[in-house]
Amino acid sequence: MLEYISFAIMGLGLIFMFFGIVGIMQPNKDFYYRLLVTCKIDTVGIITFFIGLAVRHGISFFTGKIVLILIIMLILNPLVTHMVARSAYRGGYVSKDELEKRKLR
Repeated sequence: MLEYISFAIMGLGLIFMFFGIVGIMQPNKDFYYRLLVTCKIDTVGIITFFIGLAVRHGISFFTGKIVLILIIMLILNPLVTHMVARSAYRGGYVSKDELEKRKLR
Protein backbone atom coordinates (compact mmCIF):
# COMPACT_ATOMS: atom_id res chain seq x y z
CA MET A 1 0.00 0.00 0.00
CA LEU A 2 2.84 2.38 0.85
CA GLU A 3 4.35 1.69 -2.55
CA TYR A 4 1.18 2.86 -4.33
CA ILE A 5 1.07 6.03 -2.24
CA SER A 6 4.69 6.77 -3.11
CA PHE A 7 3.98 6.20 -6.82
CA ALA A 8 1.04 8.59 -6.60
CA ILE A 9 3.24 11.27 -4.99
CA MET A 10 5.96 10.75 -7.62
CA GLY A 11 3.33 10.91 -10.36
CA LEU A 12 2.07 14.19 -8.92
CA GLY A 13 5.62 15.55 -9.09
CA LEU A 14 5.88 14.49 -12.74
CA ILE A 15 2.55 16.19 -13.49
CA PHE A 16 3.83 19.41 -11.91
CA MET A 17 6.96 19.21 -14.07
CA PHE A 18 4.92 18.51 -17.21
CA PHE A 19 2.69 21.55 -16.73
CA GLY A 20 5.74 23.64 -15.94
CA ILE A 21 7.36 22.62 -19.20
CA VAL A 22 4.14 23.54 -21.02
CA GLY A 23 4.34 26.95 -19.32
CA ILE A 24 7.92 27.44 -20.48
CA MET A 25 7.06 26.63 -24.08
CA GLN A 26 4.43 29.36 -24.47
CA PRO A 27 5.67 31.65 -27.24
CA ASN A 28 4.16 34.93 -25.99
CA LYS A 29 5.84 34.93 -22.59
CA ASP A 30 8.95 36.91 -21.81
CA PHE A 31 12.23 35.91 -20.19
CA TYR A 32 11.30 36.75 -16.61
CA TYR A 33 8.04 34.79 -16.78
CA ARG A 34 9.88 31.75 -18.09
CA LEU A 35 12.49 32.12 -15.38
CA LEU A 36 9.76 32.10 -12.72
CA VAL A 37 8.16 29.00 -14.21
CA THR A 38 11.52 27.23 -14.33
CA CYS A 39 12.07 27.93 -10.65
CA LYS A 40 8.62 26.57 -9.83
CA ILE A 41 9.28 23.38 -11.79
CA ASP A 42 12.37 22.67 -9.73
CA THR A 43 10.98 23.55 -6.33
CA VAL A 44 7.56 21.97 -6.65
CA GLY A 45 8.04 19.15 -9.15
CA ILE A 46 11.39 17.72 -8.17
CA ILE A 47 10.81 18.13 -4.44
CA THR A 48 7.45 16.35 -4.70
CA PHE A 49 9.11 13.58 -6.68
CA PHE A 50 11.87 13.20 -4.08
CA ILE A 51 9.33 13.07 -1.26
CA GLY A 52 7.68 10.19 -3.10
CA LEU A 53 11.05 8.45 -3.30
CA ALA A 54 11.61 8.98 0.41
CA VAL A 55 8.18 7.52 1.23
CA ARG A 56 8.89 4.52 -0.97
CA HIS A 57 12.21 3.66 0.69
CA GLY A 58 11.15 4.32 4.27
CA ILE A 59 13.62 5.35 6.93
CA SER A 60 17.08 4.48 5.63
CA PHE A 61 20.42 5.97 4.70
CA PHE A 62 19.10 6.56 1.18
CA THR A 63 16.22 8.63 2.59
CA GLY A 64 18.70 10.71 4.58
CA LYS A 65 20.55 11.53 1.36
CA ILE A 66 17.27 12.47 -0.31
CA VAL A 67 16.39 14.80 2.57
CA LEU A 68 19.84 16.40 2.34
CA ILE A 69 19.36 16.99 -1.39
CA LEU A 70 15.91 18.47 -0.71
CA ILE A 71 17.31 20.91 1.84
CA ILE A 72 20.06 21.96 -0.56
CA MET A 73 17.51 22.46 -3.36
CA LEU A 74 15.22 24.51 -1.12
CA ILE A 75 18.09 26.86 -0.35
CA LEU A 76 19.94 27.03 -3.67
CA ASN A 77 17.19 26.91 -6.29
CA PRO A 78 15.52 30.25 -5.43
CA LEU A 79 18.94 31.79 -4.85
CA VAL A 80 20.26 30.79 -8.26
CA THR A 81 17.05 31.91 -9.99
CA HIS A 82 17.31 35.28 -8.27
CA MET A 83 20.94 35.61 -9.32
CA VAL A 84 20.11 34.88 -12.97
CA ALA A 85 17.23 37.37 -12.99
CA ARG A 86 19.30 40.03 -11.23
CA SER A 87 22.24 39.65 -13.60
CA ALA A 88 19.89 39.89 -16.60
CA TYR A 89 18.27 43.01 -15.16
CA ARG A 90 21.57 44.67 -14.28
CA GLY A 91 23.01 43.70 -17.65
CA GLY A 92 20.31 45.69 -19.36
CA TYR A 93 18.19 42.84 -20.68
CA VAL A 94 14.78 44.13 -21.71
CA SER A 95 11.94 41.74 -22.42
CA LYS A 96 9.80 41.95 -25.56
CA ASP A 97 6.79 43.16 -23.60
CA GLU A 98 8.79 46.00 -22.07
CA LEU A 99 10.12 47.01 -25.49
CA GLU A 100 6.57 47.18 -26.86
CA LYS A 101 5.45 49.31 -23.91
CA ARG A 102 8.34 51.72 -24.51
CA LYS A 103 7.45 52.01 -28.21
CA LEU A 104 3.85 52.92 -27.39
CA ARG A 105 4.90 55.86 -25.20
